[in-house]
Amino acid sequence: MWPTEQSARPERNTQFRFMGPAGGVTMVHWGYEMAEIIIDNARSKRHRKIMENLRIRKWYEYSEEVHYSEMGVAVDGEPVRKFVVAAAVTNPFAGAFGEDLSASILPSETLGAQIAERLVAAANGHEIQSYGKACIVGTAGEYEHGNAMLTSLFADPIREAIGGGKSWVPSTGKRGGPGASIDVPLAHKDALYVRSHYDTVTVTFGDAPSPDEVLVIFAVATRGRPNARVGGLAASEIKGLDGLT
Repeated sequence: MWPTEQSARPERNTQFRFMGPAGGVTMVHWGYEMAEIIIDNARSKRHRKIMENLRIRKWYEYSEEVHYSEMGVAVDGEPVRKFVVAAAVTNPFAGAFGEDLSASILPSETLGAQIAERLVAAANGHEIQSYGKACIVGTAGEYEHGNAMLTSLFADPIREAIGGGKSWVPSTGKRGGPGASIDVPLAHKDALYVRSHYDTVTVTFGDAPSPDEVLVIFAVATRGRPNARVGGLAASEIKGLDGLT
């Protein structure tokens, strides 16, 4: 018997619909305390069912801190700090095409929230200015299976956790096996026209993805490239209205 949510905080004596095994609907009245308990239980059951499709085998975390440029020149200001969190997860569509990819899209929201929590912990209070995402799909899957895990449903919990993000999240991906490397693109989280923040972070995973897995990756950085000098909109000039400027 599953309740249909009608409000986050129902009024006393709110009506709720219960779906019976044969699809019939029964109307009942509950005080709001009982209604909230029922709704929470339903959410928990749905969450567990959804996450069964996306088992996390292993977590990965990577960080780097740059103090000098490749030419040995000290960075202009604070060091460039980059943090990456990745998860090797089961691909529900390994070995199959999958016309409807909901089994990957829906659980990605919870996966995004878990990655967000780890990114915030890794950043340890440092302000995040740029971000990017990527996937590596095991050889039993196709690239689109990975993209299904990188939609806005996945990214929005991370945006919220790092203080917002007006711009779309730059993304890339490919198929590969254990030991594959990927360059995760980075751009300013509030204005894509800030050239100084066009950057990458390269990561390698020794034992993933297995053929039936997808590596889901999210990266953030605390500032733009060291000693950037190609012009364009400065980070200090961002309006933050449209994700571009």
